[in-house]
Amino acid sequence: MPIQFAGLPDFFAPGVATAFVLVALRVGGLLLVAPAWSSKQVPMKLRTALLVLFAMLLLPAALDGLRASGSAESLVITPATFLAESAIGLAFGLAAGMVVAGAEFAGELMTTTIGLSGAAIFDPVNNTQGSLFASFLQLLALVLLMGTGGHLVMLQALGKSFTTFPLGAPIALDAGLRAFVASAGSIFATGLQFAGPVIAAVLLANLALAVLGRAAPQLQIMALAFPLQIGLGLLVFAGSLGLVGRALNDWTPAYRRHLDTFARAALVAPAPAGRR
Repeated sequence: MPIQFAGLPDFFAPGVATAFVLVALRVGGLLLVAPAWSSKQVPMKLRTALLVLFAMLLLPAALDGLRASGSAESLVITPATFLAESAIGLAFGLAAGMVVAGAEFAGELMTTTIGLSGAAIFDPVNNTQGSLFASFLQLLALVLLMGTGGHLVMLQALGKSFTTFPLGAPIALDAGLRAFVASAGSIFATGLQFAGPVIAAVLLANLALAVLGRAAPQLQIMALAFPLQIGLGLLVFAGSLGLVGRALNDWTPAYRRHLDTFARAALVAPAPAGRR
């Protein structure tokens, strides 16, 4: 007699157990690098429980994607499918991680520009020491990402991925990862955009102090430069924080763009008609 519960498929049916393992590999790749879930503060037992729970919830979507390309009975676990499913999950997690990484890189630039590189604080996400502004912007990005339902967005995207990338289907893994790495340059572009006002203000202040030092050598410019640089940097950062928060709050377009880049490069065959 088939064993079913809450709409879940019969796990004793042919190929369903294999499909569950492949789904768990894709979910495991997501949880390995996704923001918040990959934090060292999340216990390994809890992460394992989430992996099993998410794999069970996403299994019906994976089986629906198989109906258009084949059957679950034909699924096999090979090194190729192991790497492919894990890589797809990694790509979906890294795409969200790029948003947080861009904010963290902006914080690193601000900390170095203002002159607070020696002010290291504890980073609760990575369980290490980090710079002041980098840790602050990283936590701000995580709060905004989770507050806007980022964890649900990632799971929904992973569920829809079974239509584009059915379980066990061949993918151009090298091309997909190459395109994904190329799109990672957005981390530096985002960091420069966020840190741009602080960098520009500190640069102009330093230029003004240099001109003043040449015009009035008797002034102790070096005694004024450091506190002025810190004060001006903090003031500009406080003024631009609202714009940074608004940009981080609207992170889903960048997330979709990264995923589209990976999908176009890794897709071997077009998606079946009616399933796009």
